[in-house]
Amino acid sequence: MTTGVRRRMGVEERRQQLIGVALELFSHRSPDDVSIDEIAAAAGISRPLIYHYFPGKQSLYEAALRRAADELAARFMEPREGPLGARLLRVMGRFFDFVDEHGPGFSALMRGGPAVGSSTANAMIDEVRQAAHDQILEHLGIADPSPRLELVVRSWVSLAESTALIWLDGRRVPRAELELQLVHDFAALAAVSAAHDEEMAALLVRILADEPMDGPFGDLMGRLAALLPAITKTAPVAHVPAQRLR
Repeated sequence: MTTGVRRRMGVEERRQQLIGVALELFSHRSPDDVSIDEIAAAAGISRPLIYHYFPGKQSLYEAALRRAADELAARFMEPREGPLGARLLRVMGRFFDFVDEHGPGFSALMRGGPAVGSSTANAMIDEVRQAAHDQILEHLGIADPSPRLELVVRSWVSLAESTALIWLDGRRVPRAELELQLVHDFAALAAVSAAHDEEMAALLVRILADEPMDGPFGDLMGRLAALLPAITKTAPVAHVPAQRLR
């Protein structure tokens, strides 16, 4: 038989509970629209008690953001095994899981919410982007990227972020299609860079050498190959300088 006596939480346990409650609320509505009173009610405590653990909503928001940022960065962790295309597709699946679960909070975080102007919040957002960047380089087996590779990786991380934000606004494109498209986007960015740089060309050849035809990169090549007959019929013949043909 229970006595109905509520167990008293320790300071850190209560802080973690409040962060979890705030994150749950931020997952359904923008943090701007969530009041301290709502967080207190959801946690089953009084409003003044929240201020015993956090100086204010900004402090609680940043603590919740810290947990969310750590979780999002962890979504980019992937064992360096198997073809790169399949690895990136799994990463995109976990990335969109997070976006799907924390839509309004993710949108507010990237577009600006109550932490706008906060150097702490901005630094945490940058940490997530850096973690994604570092993980991609680790998958490529490169510790010191060339300037062109740096552009490719950072451009792709930015593209994934902006694509997720656009997708949240109505979810008009099937999520699975976007995940695959983003993996294709990485290959496309690398291919364009490879057309201008020998080092990138060598890296692209190395990547594709390990890719199966039924993988994401093989799928992209098949789709492009199917378009070539139509493109060659309508595209004007380009003039290629003689030195480029040698």
